[in-house]
Amino acid sequence: MNRPCDAGSVLPLFVWITGAILFAAFAFFAFAQAAVARNGAQSAADAAALAAAQEARAELIDGLGEAISSEDEWEDWLRGENLEGGAIAGEAEKLAGHNRAQVIQLDSDLAALEFKVSVRTDYSVGESVIPGTEGKRAQAKATAVVEPRCEPDAADAGETVEFECVDGERFELDQEEFDVDDLPDASILFSVHLVG
Repeated sequence: MNRPCDAGSVLPLFVWITGAILFAAFAFFAFAQAAVARNGAQSAADAAALAAAQEARAELIDGLGEAISSEDEWEDWLRGENLEGGAIAGEAEKLAGHNRAQVIQLDSDLAALEFKVSVRTDYSVGESVIPGTEGKRAQAKATAVVEPRCEPDAADAGETVEFECVDGERFELDQEEFDVDDLPDASILFSVHLVG
C-alpha cells in the first residue's frame, strides 16, 4: 500500500513562512530607517539650539567688553541682560543646514536666555514596505539656555571691574587699562547647555 506524498502540502507552507519572515525583515528595516531619520533630526535640533545660545553668549561677551571699555554700565551685561540677538537665527539655520535640516521655528526668550528650535530634515525616511513613508521627513525640537555664572562685586568702587564667579574665582579689571583679552574665557562667564 502506497503512502500519500506530503511534499505538495509542505511547499505552500514553506513559501508562506518565508514570505512572512521577509515582510517582517523589511518592516523592521523601515522602522530602523525612521529611527535613523529621527536621530538625525534630533542631532540637527540640538546643534541649532546650541548655536543660537552660543551666538547669544558671544553677543553678551562683546557687549560686556564694550561696556567696560567705555566705562558704561557693565553689570547688566554680566547678568545676561541687554541682549538683542540679531544674529541668533542665522547661526541656528547654519548649524541645522550642516546637519541636513532646516529650522522651521525658533523661539528666542532673550530675557530668560532660552532658545527653542524646531527642525525638519532635508531628507525623507525613504521607500519601504510601509506605504506613505517615502515622502516623510523627520522633525525634532531642542532647547538651549545661557546661564550667567558671575555676579558683580557689591563693593565695586567704580574704578575697577570686580566680579566673582560660581566656582569662587574672583576677577578684578582696571577699566582705564582694560583690553578685551583681559576678560576670562566665555565658558567661565556664561554656561551654554541643552535643557529638557
